[in-house]
Amino acid sequence: MKPRQGLPAALALLIAASAWGHHSGAMFDAQKTVTLQGSVKAFQWSNPHCWIQLLVPTVTGTVEWSVEMGSTTELYRSGWRPGTLKAGDQVTVVIHPVRDQSPGGAFVSAAGPDGKSLGTPKQADAS
Repeated sequence: MKPRQGLPAALALLIAASAWGHHSGAMFDAQKTVTLQGSVKAFQWSNPHCWIQLLVPTVTGTVEWSVEMGSTTELYRSGWRPGTLKAGDQVTVVIHPVRDQSPGGAFVSAAGPDGKSLGTPKQADAS
């Protein structure tokens, strides 16, 4: 086999491996949004996904929500940095909730206590 003949097969394997490693977003209800107001417990700047652990006060106490975000590269391109959020920051976060009603969801947007947007929300396709 000539070296160039193996290149397409190698590329196909790499693409298949990366697709296999990424999970589905089916656990999130993209038809619903939930707005959470609370205090940042932790902002995890890590791959494959960044996370916000948010402490949200309720009538009966405090509930910790896990908010899944994009990759560090995706967030960086949207204006986020590792120090954008710190423990104790008061924020409002909009999510698509998980379908099983557990306290978690997929990140949609966030704002600080002044109402100013954190990062730049994804823009809808103009086409």
